[in-house]
Amino acid sequence: MKRNYRTAFNALKKMGVPVFIHRDDEKRFDISAEEINSSDWVSYWELPKGWDCGVHPKIEEVLSKLGLHAEWMNPGHLRVYE
Repeated sequence: MKRNYRTAFNALKKMGVPVFIHRDDEKRFDISAEEINSSDWVSYWELPKGWDCGVHPKIEEVLSKLGLHAEWMNPGHLRVYE
């Protein structure tokens, strides 16, 4: 994993965001929308006030500082890209 991905992964994990490395693509990481605390951070079905595309603003802040963004792969998880 590139440095910016690893830095973002570690920062989000420290914040309590349910992140994981997908077995099919170890160059990137994903954010789960299916863990117990996922709704605190991401929501596919409901858009909480102040959230853009169902992603908590703190996640977007961490990712954007490192030149990354998250996209929904399906209602169960987001993948992080440059």
